[in-house]
Amino acid sequence: MNLLFWALTVGVIGKVLLAVGVLIAHSQLAHERKIDSLVLKSFRLEHTLTITGIILIISGYLMEVFFYEFGTPLFSCTGRDCAEAAAVILSL
Repeated sequence: MNLLFWALTVGVIGKVLLAVGVLIAHSQLAHERKIDSLVLKSFRLEHTLTITGIILIISGYLMEVFFYEFGTPLFSCTGRDCAEAAAVILSL
């Protein structure tokens, strides 16, 4: 594996973990039933939006991997070649 692949993977994992954390926190709060129905309704909307966000993040990741697979040497390079390719990209 190379630097670009791991960078994309770590970024997606972080975004998904953030979204899952929000879902868990709001799900537990919604189960308490100590908040009025208007707040619970907004939590349900937030839940739907978060699930949609997770789907979009993963879809975007897959599209980006598919796009860059053919457009950058970072997916197929190893060692010194990979470092040189990363330096060229970072210098832009």
